[in-house]
Amino acid sequence: MSARLLRTPPEREAVWIAVCGLLGGVLLYALGLSSRPATPLPPWAALVALAVMAGAELLRRRAPLAGLAAGTAALALDVCAGSLIANVGMFTDLVYAAVLYGPPAAYRLIPRATEVLTVLGTLLAFALIREPAALLIGIGLGVLTIAPAWTGVGVRVHRDAAQAARLEAERTALLAELDRREAVGAERARMARELHDMVAGHLSAIAIHSTAALSIGEPEASREALTVIRENSVRGLAEMRRLIGLLRQAGSDDEPAATPTLDGVDALLARAREAVREDGFSFVLRDGRGPAPLPAPVELAAYRIVQESLTNAVKHAAPGEVVVELARADGGLLSVRVSSALGAGPPGPRAPGAAAGLVGMRERVALLGGEFEAGPRQGRWHVRALLPVPEEEAR
Repeated sequence: MSARLLRTPPEREAVWIAVCGLLGGVLLYALGLSSRPATPLPPWAALVALAVMAGAELLRRRAPLAGLAAGTAALALDVCAGSLIANVGMFTDLVYAAVLYGPPAAYRLIPRATEVLTVLGTLLAFALIREPAALLIGIGLGVLTIAPAWTGVGVRVHRDAAQAARLEAERTALLAELDRREAVGAERARMARELHDMVAGHLSAIAIHSTAALSIGEPEASREALTVIRENSVRGLAEMRRLIGLLRQAGSDDEPAATPTLDGVDALLARAREAVREDGFSFVLRDGRGPAPLPAPVELAAYRIVQESLTNAVKHAAPGEVVVELARADGGLLSVRVSSALGAGPPGPRAPGAAAGLVGMRERVALLGGEFEAGPRQGRWHVRALLPVPEEEAR
């Protein structure tokens, strides 16, 4: 027995069983309620067995196999010195505890061992006394060993099943929490993309024209700039209200609010033209989508990519032609291309930004399993997105 085990105090339950068994056995011995010794051992040897059995009870949970071994030796001494019913009762508890708290090998082997022991004890009793009363000895062995062993098996099976169910419930709860966090993160990212794409263009136009209104001393030019600022403020507020409506209707049975479609690209080009003050800008749409309908998620993603690309052109592009191309590519893909001039614009952006536009566009395309690229090529800034268009999802 390890020193660590000796330093560990026994459980309160084990102490109570040991104390009650010890006191009960002493009382029975004092009252003379013990059987006659089967050997020349003195009757007080049963008290020694009682003390050993009570000590074994203190190990019923900390070291159940060691407690069972000590209890078996004490029971053998008890039988030889004159049996006390207290020793028998505590021994059955040790068998039960060894099955319930012991290692898996003990859980499997002890019940079978008790069955074999009962059969062998019954045969030995028949061989020694050669009377039918030997069957009573077999029944007594069964009650003493088999019954507590299989009781321990039943309790352990239910305990393990309850523990497995609890672990499964904890695992399910953990997976649900992870799913919830992932859903919340995805929803936050979606909201961030929608908020950026809807409002960034209007705020960029407001920033550009407010700068012009502050720097130009002409009343007519300032009035024109303030008119554009007001129009973009109203449009931005309307977009914000639409987003709030979408969020409020999420999960409800109401019809969802209308989402932008590619039919509104002309309006995007018109607003972009209003947002820049240089006369060298021109905005061109080349629509080659064809008559086939597009799935709503694809059309929304394409619309937002065009919207964000035009916002970036308003803030960063040099005067020149801004071209928006929509076409059906090979393999059922929707091709979205936006290009603008580089190299001759102002040294910095016309309006401040959060530098989240390209990230948002890339995320939108990735969610649909498409391809996205953006960067300079041949003196122009190109944005290109290929969006899959499953036929079965066409609206």
